Amino acid sequence: MSDIDDKTRTELEAAAFRRLVEHLRGRTDVQNIDLMNLAGFCRNCLSNWLKDAADERDVKLGKEEAREEVYGMPYDEWKKLYQREASADQLQKFATSPAAAHKHG
Repeated sequence: MSDIDDKTRTELEAAAFRRLVEHLRGRTDVQNIDLMNLAGFCRNCLSNWLKDAADERDVKLGKEEAREEVYGMPYDEWKKLYQREASADQLQKFATSPAAAHKHG
């Protein structure tokens, strides 16, 4: 992709991000802790990264707005509908993972 201009690269990256978000919206069975334990990031990380990008460009985007962009609904609603209590095994895996050292939430 080194021969692609910056505008096209940005458009391709944005399309891939949108597809990832749509995929995660459809996979409500996959819990954030599962994502953290396997990949080291979750839906909340994506929303934080989106907010960070907005902040870097002086674009007003609140934390809850960023979460709604990723979750496709208000975060509290998603939690009520889909979030399950983490198992002891999931919590233990997370506690010993490199992801546990990073800020989440």
